Amino acid sequence: MPGENLSRDEARERAGLLSVDGYEVALDLRSAVGEATGDGPRTFRSVTTIRFRASEPGASTFVDLIAPSVTAVSLNGEDLDPAAVFDGSRIHLENLAEENELVVDAQCAYSRTGEGMHRFVDPEDGEVYLYTQYEPADARRVFANFEQPDLKAPYRFSAQAPEGWTVWSNGVGELADGVWRFAETKPISTYITAVVAGPYHYVTDTYERTLDDGSTLVVPLGAMCRKGLAPYFDADDVFLVTKQGLDFFHDNFDYPYPFGKYDQAFVPEYNLGAMENPGMVTFREEFIFRGKVTQASYERRANVILHEMAHMWFGDLVTMRWWDDLWLKESFADFMGSFSMVEATRFTNGWITFANNRKAWAYRADQLPSTHPVTADIRDLEDAKLNFDGITYAKGASVLKQLVAYVGRDAFLEGARRYFKRHAYGNTRLGDLLSVLEETSGRDMGSWARSWLQTAGVNSLTPQVILNSEGRITELAVVQEAAESHPELRPHRVAIGLYRRSPDGSVERYARAEVDVEGPRTIVTELAGADAPELVLVNDDDLTYCKIRFDENSLATLRERLGDITDPLARALCWSALWSLTRDALMPARDFVDLVLRFAGRESDIGVLQMLHAWARSALTHYAVPAWREEGGRLLAEGALRELRNAEPGSQHQLTWARFFTSVASSPADLQLLEGLLAGSAKIDGLEIDQELRWSFLDTLATYGAADEALLTAELARDDTASGKRHQVRCLAARPSQAVKAQAWAQVVESDALSNALVEAVIAGFQQPSQRELTAPYAQKYFDVIERVWQERSIQIGMDVVRGLFPALQDTPETLERTDAWLAAHEDAAPALRRLVLEARDDLARALRGQACDATAAG
Repeated sequence: MPGENLSRDEARERAGLLSVDGYEVALDLRSAVGEATGDGPRTFRSVTTIRFRASEPGASTFVDLIAPSVTAVSLNGEDLDPAAVFDGSRIHLENLAEENELVVDAQCAYSRTGEGMHRFVDPEDGEVYLYTQYEPADARRVFANFEQPDLKAPYRFSAQAPEGWTVWSNGVGELADGVWRFAETKPISTYITAVVAGPYHYVTDTYERTLDDGSTLVVPLGAMCRKGLAPYFDADDVFLVTKQGLDFFHDNFDYPYPFGKYDQAFVPEYNLGAMENPGMVTFREEFIFRGKVTQASYERRANVILHEMAHMWFGDLVTMRWWDDLWLKESFADFMGSFSMVEATRFTNGWITFANNRKAWAYRADQLPSTHPVTADIRDLEDAKLNFDGITYAKGASVLKQLVAYVGRDAFLEGARRYFKRHAYGNTRLGDLLSVLEETSGRDMGSWARSWLQTAGVNSLTPQVILNSEGRITELAVVQEAAESHPELRPHRVAIGLYRRSPDGSVERYARAEVDVEGPRTIVTELAGADAPELVLVNDDDLTYCKIRFDENSLATLRERLGDITDPLARALCWSALWSLTRDALMPARDFVDLVLRFAGRESDIGVLQMLHAWARSALTHYAVPAWREEGGRLLAEGALRELRNAEPGSQHQLTWARFFTSVASSPADLQLLEGLLAGSAKIDGLEIDQELRWSFLDTLATYGAADEALLTAELARDDTASGKRHQVRCLAARPSQAVKAQAWAQVVESDALSNALVEAVIAGFQQPSQRELTAPYAQKYFDVIERVWQERSIQIGMDVVRGLFPALQDTPETLERTDAWLAAHEDAAPALRRLVLEARDDLARALRGQACDATAAG
C-alpha cells in the first residue's frame, strides 16, 4: 500500500492543471487461460493512450498505474525510460505541452483480491472468468489513468480475448478481426469504467419507453452469470425489477437513461454488494440463489438492483468532485433504492426493512469513535475506502428521508431534476445540491445541512407523559439528548403515536401528531387531552433519524404485549429500539433474549424476524454475562426448535427458524437432529434439505467436532462448485482443534495464496463463540502482526484481516488493555488501520458494559 495513497491535495492540484479529452485502452486478455509463465504474477498487456491538456505548459504531473512492469512510455512522441519515470504506482511526467498525448504500454497483474482485473477459475468446470472492480481507485491496476473522480473523460475500450469468450464493457461491443471494440462512452470517471470477460451465460431483453417528445427510448438489457449458476439464474425476475426501476426513474427524474445499454453481471468472489458501472453493473453472484430463500432475499436483491440503477443519475451522470462528497451518490442511491422499490415493485414493505435493517447499520456506525458527518473529511484514498460505511449509506439515506418530510416530495424530486440537467456529466459538491433544493422548496437549506450533514452523532428522543386525575394527558413532551462527544441537538420532524389495547387484545394506534422537535424539550400540544396511552412511540412512521427511547409505562407494555402490536412498521421500530437499549447497556441481554423467545414467533415480516435472530445471537455472544451463555444458548435452541416444528410446513418462516436453530444448536440432542436431517433419517414436514441448508448443518456440526475432514471432503465431492468450496473451507477452519486454528491463521496471515473469498471463509470459520479458549492464544499474535499485514497486503485484504481476526471473543478487560497498549504504541500507524482498531476496541468496550448490565439481572 505505501506509495499508492493519493491525497486530496494532490488530486486538487492535478485537477487544476489538467483537462482530459479522452482515453483509448487496449487490453490483451488471452493470457487469462493456459499455464502461467514465469515466477511472478500472471499478467496481461495494457496499452493506454491518453489525450489531455495542461493549463500551464512546462509543468509536471503524474499518471497513476499499479503494475508489475512497464514496457514503454511516450509523451508527445518522445520515448521515456520506464525505469526512470515509473516508481511502481505512478508515472512521472515533465515539461507538459498545452496539448498532450501519452502512451503507456504495461504488463498489469490479474487480481485474486477482487481489486482491479479479478481472475477466477471455476473448480466445477475449469472455466476462467474475469471482471473488474475499481472503486475508489483500482482502475490504475488495469490501465494507466488520472485516478480521481473529477477528471472525467470519454473512453474507447478494446480487448483481445481467448477464443469462445465474450467481452463486455460500458459501451456496446462488436467482435471484428479477433478484437472486441466498444463504443465510446460519455464522459465518466475512471472508477466506473468496467470490463467483464469470459464464457458467461448471457440472457437478453429490451426496455422501451415513449418519451415526452414522442421519440422512443430503447435500452438493450442483458444479465449474465457463470455457466455453473445458469440453472439457478432467474433472469426474468432481474429483468422485471430492472424495467420497473427504469419506469420509476424516468417518471420521476425527467432525464432519459443516458448510457445506452444496461447489462448486469453476477460475478464470483465479489467484495461488495454491487457496483454502478454505467451500462455494465456488477453484482455479487450470491444474489443468484442456489437453494430456497425467503422473500427477504429477493427484496434485498431488488433493493440493490434499484440502488445501482439510481447511481446512473446520482453518481455516474453527476459525480462528486472528491470523496468528501461520496454521500452525494451513496446516500441518494440508498434512499432511492428503498423509495423506488416500495413504489414500483412487489416489495411494498421496504420501509420496514429500511427502518429495521439499514438504520441499524447507521446507528451502530454513528456511535463508533470513527463516526463522522455525512459530508466527511476525506484526506486520501485510504480514508475513502473506509468511508463506504453506515454513515455514508444508511444514515445519509435516513437524513434524506427526513429531508423529503421537511421540504416535501415534489420539491425534493424537482430539485433532483434540476440537479441532473444543470450538472450532467460534471462534478459537484454539497452546495450545488443545496442550491437547487433551496430553489424548489423555498427553505433555508444551510441550517438544515449544518445540523444533519455537517455534524456527527445520533440523538435520542424520550417521551414524558403527565396524566390528570381522569386519566387523560395533561402534558406530553419529547426530551432530546445527545452524547457528550457529539452534543448537537437537531431539528426533527417526527410523528408521535399513542397506542393502547383494543377489545380483541391487539395493541393499536388511536392518536397521532406530527410535530417539529427542537432543542432539549418539546411539548406536543396536539396530544393534550387524549386518553392515557399504554405505549408512546416517538418517531412513529420512522420519519427521522434517532434512537427511540420509552417511558417506564411504555417499556412495561412492550415487555408484556410487544407481539400484540398490529402495525408491522411500529412493531419493527419497537424491536429496533429495544435492541438499541441492549447495546447501550440499558436492558440486560437476557431480557432481550426473553423478548425474542416470547414474541419473535408471532412476527409476520420475514426480514424483521431474520434481524431478530441475528440480534439474539449477538446478545448471547457479546452482551450476556459469560456464566449465563450456556443457559441462554439452550433456551434459544429450545425456542427455535419449538417454532420450527410449529411453523407452517414449507413456509419461509419454517426455513428461517430452521436456519436459526442450526446457528444456535449445541447440545448432543441438537447435533443428533442435524445429523439425522443431513442423512435423511430425521424429517421435519415441509422442510426441504437443499445443498445450502446441508452446508449450514455441516458448519454447526464441524464447529462442535461432529463433522471431520473426511465428511467435509465427501460433501465437497457432492457439491464440487465454487460455492461448495467456500463452504467447505469455512467448515474446515471451524473445527475445534489447535492444529486447525494454527493452519487457518497461517493461511490468512502468513500467506497470500488464498483468494479474497477464501480468506473471508477461513476467517469466518476461525472465529467461533464456542471456541474462545482455542483462539485465546491468538489475541496477542493479532497485535503483533496487523501492522505488517496492513503494509504488505492490499487494502481490501488488510481490512478483512484486521476486522475479522480482532480478538472480540476474548471479551475481557485484559484484551481491552492490550488494544489500548497497541494504540498507544502505534500512534504513527496508518490512520485507516488505527481507525479499524479503534472501532473494534469500541465494540469490545460496549460488550463489556453490556455484560455488566446483564450481571445485574443475574442478581
